[in-house]
Amino acid sequence: MRVALVHDYLNQYGGAERVLEVLHALYPEAPVYTSLYDLRAMPETFRRWDIRTSFLQRLPRQVALARLYLAWYPYAFESFDLRGYDLILSSSSAFAKGVIPPAGARHICYCHNPARFLWDTASYLEREPLGRPAGWLLAGVLHHLRLWDVATNLRVDAFIANSRTVAARIARYYRRESTVIHPPVDVSSFPLARERGQYFLAGGRLVPHKRLDLAVAACTRLKVPLVVFGEGRDRARLERLAGPTVRFVGRVTEEGLRRLYLNCRALLFPGEEDFGLAPLEAMACGRPVIAYGAGGALETVIPGRTGLLFSPQEEEALLEALSSFRDDDFDPAEVRRYAEPFDVPHFQENIRNFVQNYRRER
Repeated sequence: MRVALVHDYLNQYGGAERVLEVLHALYPEAPVYTSLYDLRAMPETFRRWDIRTSFLQRLPRQVALARLYLAWYPYAFESFDLRGYDLILSSSSAFAKGVIPPAGARHICYCHNPARFLWDTASYLEREPLGRPAGWLLAGVLHHLRLWDVATNLRVDAFIANSRTVAARIARYYRRESTVIHPPVDVSSFPLARERGQYFLAGGRLVPHKRLDLAVAACTRLKVPLVVFGEGRDRARLERLAGPTVRFVGRVTEEGLRRLYLNCRALLFPGEEDFGLAPLEAMACGRPVIAYGAGGALETVIPGRTGLLFSPQEEEALLEALSSFRDDDFDPAEVRRYAEPFDVPHFQENIRNFVQNYRRER
């Protein structure tokens, strides 16, 4: 069976890219088709892969201008010649599912989410500094992209959703059924915490819709230590909100991130995520999670067992959760046990079985 992997873009390293790594390990001979590839932003291991980019890679300053090329992404993915493959396995939160599979090939989409900027536009953009002319232009582009997104879901033979939340969105926007297979975390690679934590932790991509401003503001008001990791266009605003107990450490290595998890009191997860790997990574170290009670957090954070949930998505609600948090209420070994079913071997077995069963049925 000849397999091709398709991924939206490789210009930032996040949860979707971690899933792609595990899929590539499952099908190591498969080439990866993607719109853009910035090797400086990706782990060294990606340089050994067969990565095939679209015409967008040749445009001026392609990575810096990626968001400005929004209307061209459909053409980029439709331009790929996938003849000769038996299975197309797309990893998509936006455009990758829109590839045109050749006759006789099966297309399975691992859907991280129907594109949030298309289907939850108001909340996605409410904190983005867009002027009126840019907003008008963007509205027209997004309208056409929604039509394309709905039409291209018919190019997918079977959907895998990364959470129950995403499965519900696939049903709502595409009118399709899907099978839930949660994303993987390499639980065994995370050390188990033995000592009491020293600070709260938050971070990842520092962008407005992650709502890290809630964590910064709440910890500033309570005068408790908070470490924020990661980079993004929202960092300057977050730093202006921060008091003396908040420390920004920027982009960290994988080993550095494990140390941050290991020494924190709890991970703060104030955004609404489709699933979210960071809570499971913290739990793999035995650290609890204080999360906004919506989206994927409802499938990983068990109040009183692996962390706390707060609602509504407001500073006062997070303040209340932080004030009620007690380190001794959570046993690191027990917290880690809840992360173990999400380990990499379970994910790979589930994907392998899904592909095999689907091909037998067809």
